[in-house]
Amino acid sequence: MNPGDRVRVDRADRTYEGVLLPSSTDDHLVVKLEGGYNVGVDRADADVELLAEDVYEIDGTDAADDTSGSEIEFDDDLPTISLISTGGTIASTVDYRTGAVTAQFDAEDVLRAVPDLAGRANYRGRVVANILSENMEPPIWQDLARAVADEIEAGADGVVVMHGTDTMQYSASALAFMLETPVPIVFTGSQRSADRPSSDNVMNAVSAVEAAKSDCAEVLVCMHASENDDVCALHRGTRVRKNHTSRRDAFETVGAEPLGKVDYETEEIEFRGDYRERDAVDLDLSDGLENDVELLKFTPGMDPAFLDVVEGSAGVVIEGTGLGHVHTDLIPRIEALIDDGTTVVMTSQCLEGRVCDRVYDTGRDLLEAGVIEAGDTLPGTAKVKLMWALANSERVEEAMQTSLAGELQERSVPWE
Repeated sequence: MNPGDRVRVDRADRTYEGVLLPSSTDDHLVVKLEGGYNVGVDRADADVELLAEDVYEIDGTDAADDTSGSEIEFDDDLPTISLISTGGTIASTVDYRTGAVTAQFDAEDVLRAVPDLAGRANYRGRVVANILSENMEPPIWQDLARAVADEIEAGADGVVVMHGTDTMQYSASALAFMLETPVPIVFTGSQRSADRPSSDNVMNAVSAVEAAKSDCAEVLVCMHASENDDVCALHRGTRVRKNHTSRRDAFETVGAEPLGKVDYETEEIEFRGDYRERDAVDLDLSDGLENDVELLKFTPGMDPAFLDVVEGSAGVVIEGTGLGHVHTDLIPRIEALIDDGTTVVMTSQCLEGRVCDRVYDTGRDLLEAGVIEAGDTLPGTAKVKLMWALANSERVEEAMQTSLAGELQERSVPWE
């Protein structure tokens, strides 16, 4: 028997049936159960029966026997939603030859994997990338922005981007800066793959489609609002951050409440703040990016020579302490970078509040050196924004201190 075979394992008073996975030792069997969990069994204590060879089960369908297509009937009464896949867990399954979760679904496979999407819209699907999101790169952001623009020009009433969660906040920010959009653009993903009982892929995908049909023509991130399967939060793409490695409600809007929410049971959408309405602007694509931008985190004891790494870079975003500070010994090196043509932007490591370098001597020295304050813009968002501003704006400092896509709030206030 080999990994990928369907087996029945009898052990004492228990029987397990599932797909055989690779094992790190010859003494044990690892079986993927139909419920999604794995079980390890000592070979010496087990009676194993081969049920079928070379079967890789995906969402209950034997891939070896699956020849179905994604036949989608068009309904004139429904809006058209474009599903764009970049890979990630929401478009992943288990490869039973290796036991690893891999991104291998295209957009139409997502429709087949999430039957609850049927009847909610007419769908168009395309694949921009098929990667896990840690492999995301700025050129793919550009490809994605162009694909979204193409779909909107072709008449899509909304766009849902299937994306891995690890770098989703960066991609959402990138599209928010590169696109003026007359329709909703909604990023979604899942923390847990579809083969797991606790997967969040169905609820997130369904809620994202409902959000893409809404009146909010902005770039949004749609993910679980709690550990329960009840509500998805709608985060503005430039204000969201993944704050937990594995919880289903890992995403949070920093410094404010989420812009809205989708009730999964009633399908009702509620927005709490101001947003750009559908068709308020014409589609515009500004997809230039300056790739030579780095994000550095200051830590106590950092050697000023560390800044040599970014010498000659077009831009650098620094995560400073508190109001936006670094050790005073770094300031001359930062000033030299700026004098040599590098744009240096200051953000804060703090999750709440904003940079203000006018309070203490260190901050005033940084401003005198030419550092640009980024207010309460999140560090990752600031990097993406600086990449965009250097390629598209003649007044970079003004752009970095102006809210272009909701990334920079007028005031930072406590909230519950």
